[in-house]
Amino acid sequence: MIKDKFFDRNNYIQILEKRVCGLKEGYRQNIAIIGDESVGKTSIISKFLSGYYDPRIVTVFLEVRPESLDGFARRFIGALLYNFLLNGEIALKEDLEYLIAKSSRYIPKTTERVNFILNELSRRKKVNIFSELFNLPELIHQETGKFSVLFLDEFHNLEDLGVKNLYREWSKLLMVQKNTLYCLTSSRMFKTRVILSKQLSLLFGNFEIITVEPFDIHTSSRYLDMRSPGLKLKPEIKDFIINFTGGYPLYLELIADALAQTDPVVSLVDVLENLLFNTSGILNQRFSNYIKRFLDSAASNDYVSIFYLIASGRNRIKDIAHILHKQKKDLNVRINQLLELDAITRSGDFLKVSDRLFAYWMRFVYHEKIHSLSFDAKNQKEKFRESVQELIGEFAKQSVKPLTNRVWELLQMFGDDLMQIERKKIRLHHFREVKPLSFGHSFLKDGLLGRSSDALWIMAIKSDALTEQDIAEFSKECKRYHHKSQRKIMVTLKEVDPNARLRALEEKIWTWDLNSLNQILDLFSKPRVIA
Repeated sequence: MIKDKFFDRNNYIQILEKRVCGLKEGYRQNIAIIGDESVGKTSIISKFLSGYYDPRIVTVFLEVRPESLDGFARRFIGALLYNFLLNGEIALKEDLEYLIAKSSRYIPKTTERVNFILNELSRRKKVNIFSELFNLPELIHQETGKFSVLFLDEFHNLEDLGVKNLYREWSKLLMVQKNTLYCLTSSRMFKTRVILSKQLSLLFGNFEIITVEPFDIHTSSRYLDMRSPGLKLKPEIKDFIINFTGGYPLYLELIADALAQTDPVVSLVDVLENLLFNTSGILNQRFSNYIKRFLDSAASNDYVSIFYLIASGRNRIKDIAHILHKQKKDLNVRINQLLELDAITRSGDFLKVSDRLFAYWMRFVYHEKIHSLSFDAKNQKEKFRESVQELIGEFAKQSVKPLTNRVWELLQMFGDDLMQIERKKIRLHHFREVKPLSFGHSFLKDGLLGRSSDALWIMAIKSDALTEQDIAEFSKECKRYHHKSQRKIMVTLKEVDPNARLRALEEKIWTWDLNSLNQILDLFSKPRVIA
């Protein structure tokens, strides 16, 4: 995402190209692209569409929004016909009657069906309209041999159209439509997974789910360099921005642009104050609008309290229940509602606010404002600036510590809670002793030993990539220890090579890369390792 708002993400573009090409060859694989708001789903599709052309394929992008069935039908038909005519020699207008008239020369049966649908809607008939609409691409194929690819952005809003048995109708179509490819996008990840696993679970043609993740550390770093080439950020400030934003493209863009456009003496604290604290700030307005979704609810106080406690590091369910004086079962009702809305995520006994920057805003802006006793924001502003300075200072202090020291401090915080990582539930034992280990090998030197009343953790820590030889050496070292519940873990700051990962599986060794380590640091509100 530089000038054309796009950066990196080529792996997602390649998947789209592969699936669209497969459609022409008789292989249709529908796709669902999911990810948090502002993670870049729509920009991936826009980039793909801007560079894709094939006269045999009609591509249609439609944002699905809460509206009447009549409004949606007219937009759907208009977009389909517009894109069908797009590659011809015809001057186009965004006018439905004009598009129907022009299309009737090439696809008379399809336009006849279009007029039937519009006539039924004018008579306020809604039965089978959804199926009729979504069958139009197949009619185009029958008349012209052209295939269709339908991109439905935030598709879950189809539920607001008032279509009876929406997913049952759609499932029947999906089973027989061989010449239409659906690419659905949604920011409602929890909801989408439920829809695809239950309501749209098909005998044939299940959806391939693609999760768009924020930028990783290296991509975030390159993005900042390319977004503001003249900006000479100190390495520690650049790393802090990557940690602070969690790699979300929108947040990186806003901060980088603000830094590039300000006077050299203006600091990161000033930029964050303008974006997050000031009422006119883009992110302040964004998060104020987001929190309004929950303030209209009867349980608004509970929601706000849960958000604030998680953001402040008190993110274990038992701790939240204790602080709010609630029974766990009552609290779980609220938590499940927030999980279903993708406002929070869960990892075993831990909760996390999904949007990292929103969590900071809740903690340092919203909570302070609603509890302020002064009529102006001067005191709050000073407190906000001090809090950000403290965050930057703590990040800088942690980032210079050796990796082994940081993992040692992390192990000291474990308290017998469950955590989930890579689909594995892990018990984070409360260790009565954590001590350093020295392996004495040229490539495998440092490690840690954690001993609890019922478990022994042996860890090897390496900044470089793990090799099969490292796995073999570590496995040999672990045989010196005898414990009925022994856990062998290797931590690396690099991606784990597939061969090394396979060898580790054979040796029953867990491998944690930088991403895994940072997931655990997040749960304990510790700054991420940026390497």
